[in-house]
Amino acid sequence: MEKASLLLIVNDSLAQLVEQYTFNVWVLGSSPRGITREQSKWAAFLIFSQIYADMATLYILFSNRLNKYYVGACTDLERRLREHNIGHSKFTATGIPWRVVYTETFDDLKSAKRRESYIKRMKSRQYIESLISSAQ
Repeated sequence: MEKASLLLIVNDSLAQLVEQYTFNVWVLGSSPRGITREQSKWAAFLIFSQIYADMATLYILFSNRLNKYYVGACTDLERRLREHNIGHSKFTATGIPWRVVYTETFDDLKSAKRRESYIKRMKSRQYIESLISSAQ
């Protein structure tokens, strides 16, 4: 799935959560100057943005140059991909450019790291390629 598609899905999900949350919000207080629907939308956006910000991603990158995969986990995939593509680590510097070919989302980084370790323990290109093809 392309990065733009993933961002659209996350942003759309966030928008749906905000709408769902604000749909059931009542104006607080007896004054007409209480919390408005727009203010409650902003509050919901901030709350759900933080929830999404804490989420973690397991990712698999592919380098055409090396014909190799790289498996990792992080909380900010866009930043991490940028680091890989500027040569932040010794291994990934040799394979620039890297592209995301597979992702899984987790509630926390610990879970994503656990999944990363599992995939790496498999030591199998065939297993990685089966994950990628099952997601398409």
